[in-house]
Amino acid sequence: MTVLACALPAAPAMALADEAEEKLFTFRDARITESSGLAVSPTHTGIYYTHNDSSAAAEFFAVDGAGRTKAAFRVSGAQARDWEAMAASKDPATGRGVLWFADIGDNLDGAWPDISIYKVMEPASLRDATVPAVRYRFRYADGARNAEGIMVNPRTGRLSVVSKEFSGAVYEAPLKLRTGRVNILRKVATAPMMATDAAYAPDGSSYVVRTYFSATLFRPSGDIITKISMPPLDQAESIAYTADGKAVLTGSEGVRSPLYRVPLPERALASAGSKPTPSPSAKPSVAAAETAAQDERGLSGQDILIWLAAALGATAVIAVIARRSR
Repeated sequence: MTVLACALPAAPAMALADEAEEKLFTFRDARITESSGLAVSPTHTGIYYTHNDSSAAAEFFAVDGAGRTKAAFRVSGAQARDWEAMAASKDPATGRGVLWFADIGDNLDGAWPDISIYKVMEPASLRDATVPAVRYRFRYADGARNAEGIMVNPRTGRLSVVSKEFSGAVYEAPLKLRTGRVNILRKVATAPMMATDAAYAPDGSSYVVRTYFSATLFRPSGDIITKISMPPLDQAESIAYTADGKAVLTGSEGVRSPLYRVPLPERALASAGSKPTPSPSAKPSVAAAETAAQDERGLSGQDILIWLAAALGATAVIAVIARRSR
């Protein structure tokens, strides 16, 4: 990638993993054509969940470590206008796994009056089935946003949405979600430009935000830890931590798309766990804001052209869907 020469400050140094990245598997199922969300099963060892992007059915897939689909689940009581992300957590009272599916894509930044996130209890058995969902509706406090990332803080159980914009942000949901009214998402931290996914570490000591070009590791306060080099992918749309929190998994859209494991550098892990911090405050951190600005300056002219072309194509698709759904 060609970097334009200028007198602006350099972007943050990118940490290299102490171990080499490895390709775990390729999704074998022909139905998985646009793997957009990714989560590691909280209760089934060696199982990964994924779902397709927009214009697909409200369904998700349980996949094993060889890329074979073990079960496909239809979600009742849910729409799939533009599913862009998923997350997994555990119910602290029962220990049962909880899956979250985010219908949050909005390339027109206002095509939908509100967005939805669906809560599904993780199936106990890996057999094809239909599972019920609880729908939570959301609206941003500062106006509509396009977004492709959600994450759940395992220490607090609080849900966050990460917007996909040139000036991205982390939006925090109320601690107690309500089904009878719209829940308000409030900006609590900045995020890298054009984020495509996000995830919390299993111990809550850090979170990661993915873009098409790299990933950035943050403390829960929103302060940056480091940027992480990512494998080259056709359309990097997903990221999740491994169950032990020592690496991240990242995938791409496309038929027979790959899933990679990228170990986190030891110094990054030590930094994440050395200073426990609370959830982001209402005021975005200065360090995170500077990082987001530097990330923007670090992209080349070619990268910007790619983004604009992708945005125009996606906008046209969403416009057609929005008109048909009215």
